[in-house]
Amino acid sequence: MTTDTTTETLPVRVARLRDAFEATEAEAVFSEVLAGLNDGTIRAATRDEDGRWHVHAWVKEAILLGFRLGRLEDFSTGPFAFFDKHTYPPKSLRPEDGVRVVPGGSAIRTGAYVAPGVVCMPPMYVNVGAYVDAGTMIDSHALVGSCAQIGRRVHLSAAVQIGGVLEPVGALPVIVEDDVFIGGGCGLYEGCLVRERAVLAPGVTLTRSTRIYDLVRERIHTARHGVLEVPAGAVVVPGSRPAAGTFAATYGLALYTPVIVKYRDEKTDAATTLESALRERTG
Repeated sequence: MTTDTTTETLPVRVARLRDAFEATEAEAVFSEVLAGLNDGTIRAATRDEDGRWHVHAWVKEAILLGFRLGRLEDFSTGPFAFFDKHTYPPKSLRPEDGVRVVPGGSAIRTGAYVAPGVVCMPPMYVNVGAYVDAGTMIDSHALVGSCAQIGRRVHLSAAVQIGGVLEPVGALPVIVEDDVFIGGGCGLYEGCLVRERAVLAPGVTLTRSTRIYDLVRERIHTARHGVLEVPAGAVVVPGSRPAAGTFAATYGLALYTPVIVKYRDEKTDAATTLESALRERTG
């Protein structure tokens, strides 16, 4: 007896294919999910009205399905050799898409959504499943990893690394909300959620195991349910704290730790706030 798939939702079809793989149906389902990822109607994670983010594991499963279906294909251009799964070619953009990609070695993989008004400075890379909203700047040598969710008017400065999170499928991808400023060389990896209008000074590195010391509110921010959250409007700079033990004390050793030194005022932009915070910190 055959299964009637005409009334099944995409999540149900993806889940069934995970357990009972059938190539023809898998290709159709994958193509439908890929189209939704490309136009932004399907996302790996979404925020509800209460500000809570929810992972859509079935979307990640569909992306992984694409790797399973893919065969190696030659995407070489001139003297540059590129070989990848045929299911994940470079994303095709047109002038009417409103995305500015400056020449010089950048790439956006199919299955990523890049909204009108986004500016991509060379070289940069956006991976499959990522969502980059309107007005965001992706500067040189920046990476937006798989399934990362980047909000409106975000500035990803040079050499920023936004880690990808495909597996485990239930894990929250890296999320950066609206109007966030990420300074040069920052790294945000698995389990990080940066709330709106936060500012990260150059060199800040965050993972879900990181502790953030809040000098303003006198508290320590740690991961809850596997997610490290940077509060809205927080200005975070690289700091240090003494390492424990006699040996560390003898040699004056310290450990890296990010520190919240202030919160953004509604009337100040990110650059002004960051400059002020760094000036106060260095004295």
